[in-house]
This record gives sequence, C-alpha cells and structure tokens, in this order.
Amino acid sequence: MKIATYNVNGVNGRLPVLLRWLQETTPDVACLQELKAPDEKFPEEALKELGYKAIWHGQKSWNGVAILARNTDIREVRRGLPGDPDDTHSRYIEAEVNGITIGCLYLPNGNPAPGPKFDYKLRWFDRLTAHAAELYASGKPVVLTGDYNVMPTELDVYKPERWVEDALFRPETRAAFKNLIEQGWTDAIRKLNPDKVIYTFWDYFRNAYGRDAGLRIDHFLLSPHLDSRLLNAGVDRHVRGWEKTSDHGPVWIELADK
Repeated sequence: MKIATYNVNGVNGRLPVLLRWLQETTPDVACLQELKAPDEKFPEEALKELGYKAIWHGQKSWNGVAILARNTDIREVRRGLPGDPDDTHSRYIEAEVNGITIGCLYLPNGNPAPGPKFDYKLRWFDRLTAHAAELYASGKPVVLTGDYNVMPTELDVYKPERWVEDALFRPETRAAFKNLIEQGWTDAIRKLNPDKVIYTFWDYFRNAYGRDAGLRIDHFLLSPHLDSRLLNAGVDRHVRGWEKTSDHGPVWIELADK
C-alpha cells in the first residue's frame, strides 16, 4: 500500500500538476494540504476520473486538507482537531482506509515569532499531541501525515544557522515535535534514511530548488503496527521542477500487506 502526502499550494491552480503526478505514481492514498479552496470548489470530478474517492475540509483562500483513496472506500472519522471549538481553520481531517486510520494535517506556520501566530502554532501542536496520544492508545494502525511546518533537526534544513529565529525551527517548535514523537511514533523518512539529507520543500525565491536549498517539513509518523510494515519511503523531488508546480514535493511511503 502506497500512501503519499502533498502540499499542493492551491488545488485548483495546480490541478494539472496534481493530476499528472497522480497518473504517474498512482498512490493508493494521497493526503493533500493547502487546498486554498472552499468546499464547493474542490475538484471532485477530475479526481474521480482517475479513480479517486475523496473527502475534504476546505476554506476560501487559505488552508484546506483532503484525503484521496484510489479504487477503494474511504470513511471520514473526523474533521478538525478537538480542543478548541472556536478554531475555524481547516487544518485537519481523518479517515479510515483499508483498516488504517489516516490523519492529514497542515500545522500552522507560526511566523512571525514570537507573536500571536506563533502562540497559535504551539497551541495547535498541543492539541495535535493530545489527539495523537488518544489515537496511539487506541491500538489501531495509524498514520499522521502532512505539512508539519517544522524541521526537527539541523539535518533537515539547508544552512540551519539562518533559521534559528524562524517559527519552523525555533527550539519550542522542535521540542513540540520531539514530544509528539516520544509518544512512540516512528518518523518514516528518518527511519529508512537516518543520516541522509532529504528535503520536501524548496522556496520559489533565490533558485532554491536549483541549489537544493530546501527544508524537510512534510512528515510521516507511524504507529507501531505500521512501523513493522514499512518497506520504503521517499520524495518525488522532480515534481518540484515541473512548470507551475507547488513549492513542496510529494512525499510517500510503502507499507507491506498485513
């Protein structure tokens, strides 16, 4: 089973790129972030033509998450994280596909830091951690994937000394990610590539992609049931080089059957 995550940076504006990537790689499940579209503007029919059923949680101009499943059923479990009924951002959706619980998330950026946006990021991280603890305790096979907007270590960022004050790399953010991991989750990319420089995001400016000046901010966290089934993981880096593409590359894992 192949599961992918992809921050599309505008699902309609980048639709040709998304459809091309889906046709070329045919993931069984694809989690999307930054739809930047209200629910009624989600391109359900175009995805259906490729064999994908979808659930989505949209928002006009900002945020938005979706889960696609190819030639199989998808059952929505939750939209939005618990813990803050006043939070109107569309940043989390959860489903069951083929017996696996999949949480698709778009964690807040948090800049400028310090400040209200950074405070919101850390509160959201706390809510994610609390919900993740419940999922972990359920004993079910769980994947938590998406754009976490955090570089966990210096290995995950080009020239880390330039990022020390950024919300994605501040000690509080990295500590929050570490706290989440220490519940017992496996960072799939790092498990298979413990010492390799791997990036998932390259800014549009200063030829970042051409210079490979990137960040690893899109992550797969796996519960123990799935850790033992992990076969492969990687980044479709070449997609970042396509015309009118997202500033993220798709990230994927392959799991063995039970």
